[in-house]
Amino acid sequence: MPEKIIVIDEGTTSTRAMLFDASGTPLGSAQREFRQHYPGPGLVEHDAEEIWQATLACTRTMIDKAGGTANIAAIGITNQRETIVFWDRTTGRPLAPAIVWQDRRTAADCAKLKEAGHEPAVQAKSGLLLDPYFSGSKIAWALRNWPRLAEAGDRLAVGTIESYLVYRLTGGAHVTDATNASRTLLMAIDGSGGWDGGLCDLFGVPMRLLPEIVDCTATVGTTDPELFGGAIPIAGMAGDQQAATIGQACLAPGQTKATFGTGAFILSASGAERPHSANRLLATILVQEGGRRSYALEGSVFVAGSLIKWLRDGLGLLASAGESEALARSVPDNGGVYLVPALAGLGAPHWRPGALAAISGLSFASGKAHVARAALEAQAYQAHDLKAAFAADGVDWADLRIDGGMAANDWMAQDLADMLALIVERPEFVESTALGAAMLAACGAGLYPDLATAAGTMRGRATRFIPALNDAQRKTRLTGWQSALAKILT
Repeated sequence: MPEKIIVIDEGTTSTRAMLFDASGTPLGSAQREFRQHYPGPGLVEHDAEEIWQATLACTRTMIDKAGGTANIAAIGITNQRETIVFWDRTTGRPLAPAIVWQDRRTAADCAKLKEAGHEPAVQAKSGLLLDPYFSGSKIAWALRNWPRLAEAGDRLAVGTIESYLVYRLTGGAHVTDATNASRTLLMAIDGSGGWDGGLCDLFGVPMRLLPEIVDCTATVGTTDPELFGGAIPIAGMAGDQQAATIGQACLAPGQTKATFGTGAFILSASGAERPHSANRLLATILVQEGGRRSYALEGSVFVAGSLIKWLRDGLGLLASAGESEALARSVPDNGGVYLVPALAGLGAPHWRPGALAAISGLSFASGKAHVARAALEAQAYQAHDLKAAFAADGVDWADLRIDGGMAANDWMAQDLADMLALIVERPEFVESTALGAAMLAACGAGLYPDLATAAGTMRGRATRFIPALNDAQRKTRLTGWQSALAKILT
């Protein structure tokens, strides 16, 4: 039996395919960036056809690396979650731009629903809040504003990125896994709930457009043999943050991970009992196996690594993202500079989609090193705000496992430990999202009996960062952050 796994990892700015063996050892990687489209303020779109072509190219490279399709046990898919795609069931080709999770065009729509008193009922069913971050309002907006979607009639299919890719890879399987479905505002996540008629009616989304909800370890089909020279089972799917949580082996209640990618996403496993938040956190499905669901409490921060990218590409303050660490180390402190990174609004626990970013405390003594340091410090401050909200909901963190591209920054990892007063653990292989998808696919292909066994074997060693800041220093810095934050919240 073949024992190699290919993972398709669809991020917000690039497509990647990775090859793993059954022990979780990475054997190769291929990556292609794709364009970000900003047609107006607060609008973020992708070209789903460009994503598809990049996926084909990267996957073919890894198939060649594996020695052909006969050596591959399964494909796993993980993806940017709330981004929504509209495509033609006949051709598989997109009918409109993909609306990205960062897009804020439906802020007014969500505000109206909130003002009408719908949020408590929506949260009770979906575990989510009324925010343009999620897919439901995006779908509704597109159906109202893009006539070509209505003109497509029964040819129109809608789904998140993994749903779209499976459709094209298999030549017609219209499915979505439970973790991605739970991010749409259209699913009842309790028990065995599926698409909810009341939620779909509230947003004006016909259920006939939506995919079938399946397990995260289900074999949902095989790839069209013409694509890769042979058929490969697709046997594992999860949204990127759930996949990262699985890859970090955070499966037992209370185990917590934070992924620092484009945004920062913190999930704490809660087991078979769905969590309920009184502090504007999200209840979400962590994984579904054999029809059984386990849940997590989540806090989502919209801007993390994208802040460093903006400092590099938008302001020209950095020659490379990696330069931020050296700059942060080059000054003894932040010089009184604080950066509130609300470039796409504020996520949890504030949920202010209209908030704007701000840099405060600048003087002639400030330099780009202070701004770079303030950008990195903002990650720990945002995590601190989330930790307080989790604790208020009865889920305090014993430690924190971090991953994602930004987590490779040693200075930032230590600053997290210092500001949270927690041991922070970073795996040697920081691509936990891809590793989690590999675990799911390995289980779906029968290489492991369950996720706990797969995680115990496939997760590698980790580096630990120990808190080294005293309480007085921590309090001083947090006071400065809270003052800077208050200026954009008032």
